[in-house]
Amino acid sequence: MTQNWVKIETVYDQIQAELLRGLLEAQEVNVLLAQEGAAKALGLSVGTLSEIEVLVAERDAKRARMILDEYYGGEFEE
Repeated sequence: MTQNWVKIETVYDQIQAELLRGLLEAQEVNVLLAQEGAAKALGLSVGTLSEIEVLVAERDAKRARMILDEYYGGEFEE
């Protein structure tokens, strides 16, 4: 069975993308990060080529969005 992936966020920084991946994976949500091949190969970090899409399985999308809302709302701060 093929798994459908959906975009739940777009970021423009590799560190932010990895942070979100770690946050979601800690909550048992599988994550893929997608970036334009040329941008990754050339190390571009400005403009639309620097976009990194955070993708999750369609079945986890609602939960993942809730986790990100909590994160952006400060729920994970100590």
